[in-house]
Amino acid sequence: MTQQTAINSRPQQSDQEDEIDLGRLFGLLMDGKWIIISITAIAMILGVAYALLATPEYKANALLQVEEKSGGMAAFGDMGEMFSGGKSSADAEINIITSRKILGAAVDEVKRDIIVAPKRFPLVGNFFARRYQEEQPANASMFSSYAWGGEQINVSQLDVPNSQLNKALTLRTTEQGFDLLNADNKVVLQGQVNQLAEQSGIRILVTDLVARPNTEFTLVKASHLEAITTLKTGLSVSEKGKATGILELSLTGANPAEITNSLNAVAQQYLLQNIQRQSAEAEKSLQFLSDQQPELKGKLDQAEERLNQYRQQNKSVDLGLETQSVLTQLVDLEKQLNELSFKESELSRLYTRAHPSYQALLEKKQSLARDKQELSEKVENLPNTQQEILRLTRDMEVSQEIYIQLLNKVQELNIVKAGTVGNVRIIDDAVTAPAPVKPKKPLIVVLATMLGGMFGVGLVLVRGLLNRGVENPEDFEQAGINVYASIPLSELQQKNTIKNRRKNARVEQGSLLAIVNPADLAIESLRALRTSLHFAMLEANNNVIAIGGPSPEVGKSFISSNLAAICAQSGQKVLLIDGDMRKGYLHAIFNKKAEQGLSELLSGRLDLSQAVHSAEIDNLHFIARGQVPPNPSELLMHDNFSKLLAEVGKQYDLVIIDTPPVLAVTDPVIISAQAGTTLMVSRFAQNPLKEVEVAQRRYQQNGINVKGIVFNAVERKASAYGYGNYGYYNYEYKS
Repeated sequence: MTQQTAINSRPQQSDQEDEIDLGRLFGLLMDGKWIIISITAIAMILGVAYALLATPEYKANALLQVEEKSGGMAAFGDMGEMFSGGKSSADAEINIITSRKILGAAVDEVKRDIIVAPKRFPLVGNFFARRYQEEQPANASMFSSYAWGGEQINVSQLDVPNSQLNKALTLRTTEQGFDLLNADNKVVLQGQVNQLAEQSGIRILVTDLVARPNTEFTLVKASHLEAITTLKTGLSVSEKGKATGILELSLTGANPAEITNSLNAVAQQYLLQNIQRQSAEAEKSLQFLSDQQPELKGKLDQAEERLNQYRQQNKSVDLGLETQSVLTQLVDLEKQLNELSFKESELSRLYTRAHPSYQALLEKKQSLARDKQELSEKVENLPNTQQEILRLTRDMEVSQEIYIQLLNKVQELNIVKAGTVGNVRIIDDAVTAPAPVKPKKPLIVVLATMLGGMFGVGLVLVRGLLNRGVENPEDFEQAGINVYASIPLSELQQKNTIKNRRKNARVEQGSLLAIVNPADLAIESLRALRTSLHFAMLEANNNVIAIGGPSPEVGKSFISSNLAAICAQSGQKVLLIDGDMRKGYLHAIFNKKAEQGLSELLSGRLDLSQAVHSAEIDNLHFIARGQVPPNPSELLMHDNFSKLLAEVGKQYDLVIIDTPPVLAVTDPVIISAQAGTTLMVSRFAQNPLKEVEVAQRRYQQNGINVKGIVFNAVERKASAYGYGNYGYYNYEYKS
């Protein structure tokens, strides 16, 4: 196949790469099925473990009703309407319930700022404690400081300095009582149950304690704001339906009794503040009238005294019928004006002067003032004595009416205040459901399994898509590179490689596969390669074969050593040369030492007979790499190397040279320049096509024609385009 054919085939290959190959994706999933199953199983086990070990959370619910506000008692008419503010929105009531005022009072009532928890064994302590049903605390032969179930403690009072707020203290039980330890594990206080203990600014009262000696509890005195925030985090308030006025309160937590008491406290505090808020207006009005009462009583007494003195001076002057009528009208007007003044004082706290109710009151007040002015003009036409007695009598009666009216208002407000019940009522007290709401065990297990499966599938697909190594030999053919043989992965060789890596060694001595298992499929494929090489070397200028590769770890040494072995077994006289004088390790396969090899031979320190070693197989000889020289490339470029190849070419039927990676060093190019046949080894799913092409170009730039590729370590994969059955004998040499 020519270079031009390879170039013309690349656009077609690029177009194919741009398409999504569903068959390959499915094959990747089939190849990685055990990875997917393993990850899914691990995720499912972790989900089950979390569902069993996670601390369950319970939920308490309460139901409140917010009714339309009323002014206490309907019998007082305007007085009741004055203290009603209409219907409050549900959002406003929800904000009131979740305010710091309500939650802070609830925190104080149930002492949520004192956090007490038994010290459990990590991960599994709560699991065992929840399943302990005995009345007495569980015994603990080991880890006696942990609480394993059945412990009880109640801390009624805990006061600490401000510097110790939100910091954990440790309470450790003793035979006589308990010790309190700080963060440094030092005893700061010793106490007994039902006795207030105080020391170093810390005060504590434990009213109930049931636990084994040496059991530890964690105590935290939370700041007031921190306790409120914690309570608010678990609290949920919502309106049931739309504009129903029914509020549902719910609180979640790990302790059913604690969340029930806390939710009841929130509801009671909200109800109490609602009553206080409803009676606040009546309280303010009552305070105002009480302040005015002494002043009005004094004015009434003064008016009565002035009237009595005037009558005594004028010998009991009486009013005529006309004057009496005027007096009655004046008193009535004063009474109405006074009532309007009371009403104005109340409305001024509720509305501005521009409000319609306020404007109507002012207009009525002006009308009464005009009537009063007309009556005053009539009085001026009366005799002086009648005018004076009329004025004094009017002042006395008006003061008396005002005072009586004040007393009546005070009584009405007292009744209104006493009759205020608020517009909120508790329909259902807080109750905690017996079944926990978290964690949802079936859902967690299902989600964990699904996520594990998705992660496993994603990992397999990403690995497969990111791996640009060639898996299909047709890719080499389309790029214009001949494939001489496809060598399947040997399970025995793979096991030996894994064992050697665990031992931190490159290769185990005496592990030549052609000797250990000559019937292995990889060896059978190498026999097919031997046949292909027999015909390919007919046109070669010598019997030297150079085997290289683009990168390390592709199996060059495996191919070289086992190919040499099977060629020797067929009756050919074969010499295997380790041409990698830097990191070659063929000597270990034949149980030889690296010294006295190629580097000493090329440098003239040994002759050929001293450097050649016999192997376990007849007709097979071996030259090791020798000591690592400082200048391996220069040694290979010396005439000694050419003379060596010429000499051994006459003595042996076949000379195989294992060379270093061509993309790493120049040694393989120097060796291949004097070899009649050059092969490259590419490892399945490891070497990208671009890397192989670059390596081939490196040879071509130096005038070396690479006969073809040996596709090594082919694995049985569903994603390898149907190449899972290998087809070892179908890929013979193609000219």
